[in-house]
Amino acid sequence: MARNWQEVQCDLRPDKAGTLWDLALYVPTVGVLLLWGMKLWYAGGDEQWIGYALMFLGFFFMMVGGGRVMRRLLIHPQAPVSLDINRERVRMKLKGGQYASLMKDIRFFADQAGKSFGLTGMDAMGTKRQYVFHRKQFIEDDFMAVIKALDKYK
Repeated sequence: MARNWQEVQCDLRPDKAGTLWDLALYVPTVGVLLLWGMKLWYAGGDEQWIGYALMFLGFFFMMVGGGRVMRRLLIHPQAPVSLDINRERVRMKLKGGQYASLMKDIRFFADQAGKSFGLTGMDAMGTKRQYVFHRKQFIEDDFMAVIKALDKYK
């Protein structure tokens, strides 16, 4: 029996090119924030509070950028490594071996350039989950099939 066009199964792969762009964005930003924050922090005086804020921002961007890079490279334990879409749910196998199934309130958000898309929804426990997928994580045919299958959730 032939498969329905709305049913898609695919495996994801690390996006190394996108990771390089993320590193080119985050490394200088984090470096400048931390160095400028340290300068103002240790200089003392009236600008010391600005040093605290810049150090906080630097470490915050380091955590956000690190998580984004780890998810793109499929290193993070909560990063999806495979995708299974059918009529009732969207199921993802995570790097840590668990499965996450979006069953209710599934929403699909594609960007205008067609290079990535977001997926949100509620799992069986009622927890809201959000994922971002990048085009380079898929084989081209799989990406187009996934977009076509998820288009009904717009």
